[in-house]
Amino acid sequence: MGGLRLAGLIGALLGSALLGACQEQGSADATGGRELIARAALFGDPARAHAAISPDGGQIAFIAPYEGRANLWLAPITDPEAATPLTTLGEPGVRRFRWSESGQQILFFQDQDGDENWRLHAVDVATREVRALTPEGARATIVGSSRSEPNVALVMVNDRDPAWADLYRIDILTGERTLVERNTRRFTRYIADRDNRVRLARRALENGAAELWTRSAEGAWSRFYEVPLDFGANTDVIGFEQDPTFFLMFDSVNRNTAALVRVNIETGERATLGQSANADVTGVWLDPETGQAEAYSFEYLRREWRGLTEEARADLALLDEELAGDPRVLNRSSDDRYWIVLEEAPRNPGVTWLYDRSAPRDAALRRLFVNRPALAGRRLARMIPLEIPARDGLTLVSYLTLPPGSDSNDDGRPDNPLPMVVVAHENPWTRDSYGFNPVHQWLASRGYAALSVNVRGSPGFGIGFLKAGTRELGGKMQEDLSDAVSWAVAQGVARANGVAIMGQWFGGYATLAGLAFTPETYACGVSLAAPADLAEVLTAIPSHWEAYRAELYARIGDPGRDAVLLRQRSPINRAIARPLLIAHGAHDQRVPRAESDRLMRRLSGRNADFVYLLYPDEGHALRRPQNRLSFYAAAESFLAQCLGGPAEPMHDDFIGASAQTLAGGAVIDGLRDL
Repeated sequence: MGGLRLAGLIGALLGSALLGACQEQGSADATGGRELIARAALFGDPARAHAAISPDGGQIAFIAPYEGRANLWLAPITDPEAATPLTTLGEPGVRRFRWSESGQQILFFQDQDGDENWRLHAVDVATREVRALTPEGARATIVGSSRSEPNVALVMVNDRDPAWADLYRIDILTGERTLVERNTRRFTRYIADRDNRVRLARRALENGAAELWTRSAEGAWSRFYEVPLDFGANTDVIGFEQDPTFFLMFDSVNRNTAALVRVNIETGERATLGQSANADVTGVWLDPETGQAEAYSFEYLRREWRGLTEEARADLALLDEELAGDPRVLNRSSDDRYWIVLEEAPRNPGVTWLYDRSAPRDAALRRLFVNRPALAGRRLARMIPLEIPARDGLTLVSYLTLPPGSDSNDDGRPDNPLPMVVVAHENPWTRDSYGFNPVHQWLASRGYAALSVNVRGSPGFGIGFLKAGTRELGGKMQEDLSDAVSWAVAQGVARANGVAIMGQWFGGYATLAGLAFTPETYACGVSLAAPADLAEVLTAIPSHWEAYRAELYARIGDPGRDAVLLRQRSPINRAIARPLLIAHGAHDQRVPRAESDRLMRRLSGRNADFVYLLYPDEGHALRRPQNRLSFYAAAESFLAQCLGGPAEPMHDDFIGASAQTLAGGAVIDGLRDL
């Protein structure tokens, strides 16, 4: 139990107040007779995941544990069970990777204790030698690679200026780095053609809008296309076709929903290839040889694909017929014979398939591996897509998961109202989607209904819905969550006075705001990496977010001009009387740990019922499996005491975790003894 310590005095003062505050909701007695899905099966690292095929189609790489740490593994495509570890790294392991164009190296990123300074490395497939390609303490982003230069990567690195990364050519074999351009124009992204020639860049303007600039063969830059602030979140370049006269982009300018658009870089002429009336186009298949679009997707309640060619429509039809849920093409071999496809659905945590497009239809798909075999045979819950009306008539696309066996007639409503947990999504400008959700499955396994709501401002639903969230964090966005709870109670889904709320980052903010602003709505809350003071968090954004400062100020509020608004919407300035579990990573770059420290002091002064867990070796997210398990173990016992559901014992999930209990050790039964 590395690093676990208790703030004894605070814990003694709090005592068992949480039980008193929630006693009307019932109490947990071990598992309450319910067979629980083990937390490790849901929140531990997958057995295998993130498969990628080599350019020649001969090998498959994936991430799997090696001595408990996420590492790269390699296997022949004909025998995935013959996999051997390509890396044997300790913490933090490997989370993201890609093949080099030559297929002789794999590129991957690592940061240090969650500091988000992603350092680029290359591992030689033949020798297993690992080479660092970018400096320690700097943040690297791959811009592009090319078959014409298979051992070269274009990379942005912010070692000169943390806010504005410069562009380099890096020799993957030697690590030699050559400056291509010093970034003096506020470029947030460079876009290269398929021969590694930089032709476009995206520039951040000081008013929060953006521009696309073009680069001539001689290296001269000129403005090409303006992207107003309201359209910036849904508009971006995808990449160039083999003919560099044309590039593809998602474009929402002067539209309500983003479309897939083909642009002539010489004339500016645009051709719309695909769009949807009620959802943004957010996905595309690209031909690996030509770079041309073959299919596109959009998601309203569920993701839908549309083929642009006869061949793509045939591929879509085969995958839809043979696989369940939302088949996702992860990557393709250079000759396009082999595709790696992930099959995933609410009750399917992931099966990875090899699709051989040259094989007969009945032999085209071969299963490579199951991502989470520990969940095989377990009774997982279905997810129900919903449209919930907000008080002003806006429609909120939402997702409800009910405990297995609670809905005997399968009408999407439980036989009796249930305790419910609202799961607020992490980023106000990301969305919740239909599919496997480990948090929903965990809650449903414990007897709770789980509800996720795409509040106004969530992307994917068009510009009007996005703009409706402008300057409404803590305002109408919070009201949307309250309206969803009211709907759930009225529909017999949720038990009145039996609703909790939980979330990370701005989902954590929604948790604090819900308890502070509408305590009558929620019985308790669980927050991770939550901003309690909006002005402080907006002022202290990390350096590599400097390009987005103006946009954040425009969408949430300016700490200078909107000080009163931000103060009113900051939970730290309001009394929180409901029980609360707080957790934070000490190295969080997005929401400084000081936010939770200040909140702890405020809550201590008000004799509030709360628990504060600190993770000294984590950043914004809990990436170490044992730390994740300890957090969900504490959350499970906390919710059991508040809502009356069952709980697995916590002890084993704290072994090896770095969790430090800085306050409230006596609030959760058994926590102070760990």
